[in-house]
Amino acid sequence: MTGRQRPGIDLHIDIGTGSDSRARSIEAALRKAVASGRLPAGTRLPGTRSLADDLGIARGTVVEAYTQLAAEGWLVSVTGSGTRVAETRPSPTQAGPRAPVQDLVTRQLIDLRPGRPDLSMFPRALWATSVRRALAAADYHSMDYGDPAGLLALREAVATYVSRARGVQADARAVVITSGFAHSLALLTHALRHCGAGVIATEDPGLAHHRRIIHAGDLGTSPLPVDAQGADPACIAPGAGAVLLTPAHQHPRGVVLSPARRAAFVDWADARDGFVIEDDYDGEFRYDKRPVGAMQALAPDRVVFAGSTSKALAPGLRVGWLVLPARLRIAVLDAMAAMGTTVGAPDQLALADLLDRGDYDRHVRRARQSYRKRRAELSARLATQTNVRLDGVPAGLHTLLPLSSQQEEKHLVDAGLAAGVRLMGLHTARYWHSTERDGGGLVLGYATPPQHSWRHALDVLARVLDGAAVTGW
Repeated sequence: MTGRQRPGIDLHIDIGTGSDSRARSIEAALRKAVASGRLPAGTRLPGTRSLADDLGIARGTVVEAYTQLAAEGWLVSVTGSGTRVAETRPSPTQAGPRAPVQDLVTRQLIDLRPGRPDLSMFPRALWATSVRRALAAADYHSMDYGDPAGLLALREAVATYVSRARGVQADARAVVITSGFAHSLALLTHALRHCGAGVIATEDPGLAHHRRIIHAGDLGTSPLPVDAQGADPACIAPGAGAVLLTPAHQHPRGVVLSPARRAAFVDWADARDGFVIEDDYDGEFRYDKRPVGAMQALAPDRVVFAGSTSKALAPGLRVGWLVLPARLRIAVLDAMAAMGTTVGAPDQLALADLLDRGDYDRHVRRARQSYRKRRAELSARLATQTNVRLDGVPAGLHTLLPLSSQQEEKHLVDAGLAAGVRLMGLHTARYWHSTERDGGGLVLGYATPPQHSWRHALDVLARVLDGAAVTGW
């Protein structure tokens, strides 16, 4: 092996002994491996020289096969990054054998679905520095199994942060570190069931995934209709033992829970010996005024405050937190022990360092400025395309474009996919508890595209809406 060569990546493919040419045999084998899922999207393939050596064939044969598969949309070749399996599979018309190269176009879908930040903004350098600094300063006990509630350093940092930035009443004893809101909700469902709850009332419309988590924990759900004032406490089912709310920026409608209704939910919890779960969804991102403070401060013994780094940093970090009433702490920690899911010590130490040094706050401010601009640009563009006003306040990472019907929603979702943009609808994503609804809507996640493609994403969305007679509720 020369100094320029590197060991190849192992890949098992069977090119057979039939009458097809070697290149066509390689193509067929790779198509089958990708279509069956044996080679998932993003998988890096061996270099052409390495695979040719492994198969005992000429390098040009492998180059021919790779070139054809890239033209068909099965593979993506990037200079300096090698050849990988494409993120999206080709359509049936593209997937046919030996389709003419000049007639095939590989495209990446623009993602305007909600719930994700711009991952290109993740502060890699700051995070890497925090990891190095925190590990250098940590004692060896930090790498033990430790407290299931989380490392004290992070619990203290979170308590300080949410008290300062969100107005939460918290100290380290009330904080439990989780691997994100979904994990937090699963823990709470387990704890509430053991405290006697049978039903959790959830917002309608609201995230279907949250209802699935609750049902998986053997609790029922009941709908809380949402209007311009937020979820309606007058509609809490008689048997509910808890309510799940997104009061800072309701998902998906984007409205803020009014002060009167916040007080009414707390009064209900006091009267029924129940609990309010406050999902601080988008709580750090308000653009027209200061963010609304946390509901938890009204009744720390009745309201569970749940936050995470998923929108501020990245969902892939899998770090979140609960600020718990004392009555729920033991039950939640028992659930944590039963599930056996905790956040790794290095990530906890790094996040504590990021919070303590103020780098987390500075990153949130930078992200807030970027998303504020995007939201304004989206609103201005839609004003020229439709006569429909966006629902909700300027905040968060998504907005709702109300539509007159399910049919209109489905048409636009399908038209978006054909144009190369992924859109999410209220009905297609099962936001409603019941499908018996007249209206529809597009939940537009304007934070997801990387900055360099944001304007292009706006242009594609405008083309999808152009000519459509969009009418709201």
